[in-house]
Amino acid sequence: MDDVASMTKIATKKTAGILGDDLAVNAEKASGFASSREIPVLWAITKGSFLNKIIILPVAFLLSSFLPTAITIILLLGGIYLAFEGAEKIYELFVPHHHSKIEAIKETQTKEEILALEKERIKSAIVTDFILSVEIVIIALGSVVGEALTNQIIVVTVIAILATVGVYGIVALIIRMDEAGYNLMARSKNQSGFFFKLGQGLVKALPIVIKSLGIIGTIALLLVAGGIFTHNIEFIHHLFPALPDMVRDFAVGLVVGFVALMLFKLIKKILGK
Repeated sequence: MDDVASMTKIATKKTAGILGDDLAVNAEKASGFASSREIPVLWAITKGSFLNKIIILPVAFLLSSFLPTAITIILLLGGIYLAFEGAEKIYELFVPHHHSKIEAIKETQTKEEILALEKERIKSAIVTDFILSVEIVIIALGSVVGEALTNQIIVVTVIAILATVGVYGIVALIIRMDEAGYNLMARSKNQSGFFFKLGQGLVKALPIVIKSLGIIGTIALLLVAGGIFTHNIEFIHHLFPALPDMVRDFAVGLVVGFVALMLFKLIKKILGK
């Protein structure tokens, strides 16, 4: 157990960066719903995240043992998808497009339409979580290579569970900031007291936090995607050595993302859909 504890600590440090990216991405995806729907939607995404880990973990252990090349291929495909999502968000900032899903949820009137849009966004969040989960599991697994299989399974499984509980627990706190603020304001005896001011601050801060996380989440998608390519493709790894790693990762993610986005739009146009 001492060995497992020390290895888990090392693996957690190595996955801390990707966990931060995961938090930013998922907080952005879990926002924009009606107050009464925030927790049910987040719980649905959390259950999907646990299911992702249940699928990924045994496959990762098997591939690591018998077909390690397949892990690299899976990571690169996931990197393309993450880069595509990041590039699409940037593209939509500058090019006129239909209302975003968040705006659509706010404008939709019927319960059936709202639930359909929620289902679509939940599915998108779970797909993104799957790719980020693969990256977390592979990084954690790489930190315990050469250890006994039992230790590998325990350490990586603990990291996977911590990732889901920690990330979505913090996301839940973020998206309920306004409700906590309103409760503090309601309990305050006057409008000039400490708790009233604190509640007011929480309510006003939520839109800023969500908007900031949206920007951070987009940057995080491109950084993670670029990092996947720079760490797994030798040519890209040695490209522009004078640039800081973060700048190079972002640039690679941006280029790959826009190439994927243009190809996607070209295929859609050819198919007429």
